[in-house]
Amino acid sequence: MVSVATLLLLRHGRTTANADGGLAGRQPVELDETGRAQAAAVGERLRPVPLAAVVTSPLIRCRQTMELALPEAAPVVEEGLIECGYGAWEGQPLKKLAKEALWPVVQQHPSAAVFPEGEAMAAMAARAVAAVRTWDARVTAEHGPEAIWLACSHGDVIKAIVADALGVHLDLFQRIVADPASVTAIRYTTLRPFLVRLNDTGGDLAGLVPPPSKRRRRAARAAGAADSDAPVGGGAGAGR
Repeated sequence: MVSVATLLLLRHGRTTANADGGLAGRQPVELDETGRAQAAAVGERLRPVPLAAVVTSPLIRCRQTMELALPEAAPVVEEGLIECGYGAWEGQPLKKLAKEALWPVVQQHPSAAVFPEGEAMAAMAARAVAAVRTWDARVTAEHGPEAIWLACSHGDVIKAIVADALGVHLDLFQRIVADPASVTAIRYTTLRPFLVRLNDTGGDLAGLVPPPSKRRRRAARAAGAADSDAPVGGGAGAGR
């Protein structure tokens, strides 16, 4: 059942830092050739999806992804979607960082991780979740429950938002994967969020467009379900 807008979380395409095994953080790292191709490809997948709003992290790799994927869009910069502030870790090779005392904490107990001269992972999660929930409420109010909107952000940010949607502790978010140029879809309802897609790098995104209101209401009446209820048995799937 759909009672609010649908959020599409798009991770930026691959960067030179991703390819080299480095931690970009908030540095002005740009897409590499593969990342540019990924951005263009996800743009083709998004073509049949009517987007009511597009927002993006202010970092250049996200803005480049938007320019290539949705050249006709005018993304709004949302500071709440910026990459985690890794502080002194930024620009360092991951293989070197893996030897740091903080590394096991980031892997096993990220809710306690505070990067030197940087941000706490818990703070990153809180501001990112607040940003997407605020935007989702705004899009729903302005464009209705059938609206779809897109937010372009970063791997750890997206994983934190997904963990919140799943109702799992931040300490479990390292079990979630968000590849470059992947799409993750979440629908927030009055009772609970639904994770509709996760780390989708090649599926048909047109299926995420909600059915017309009348069909949706008929399905709800037939099922005797509230908007926030999960379909027992799995339901008929998107667009039915």
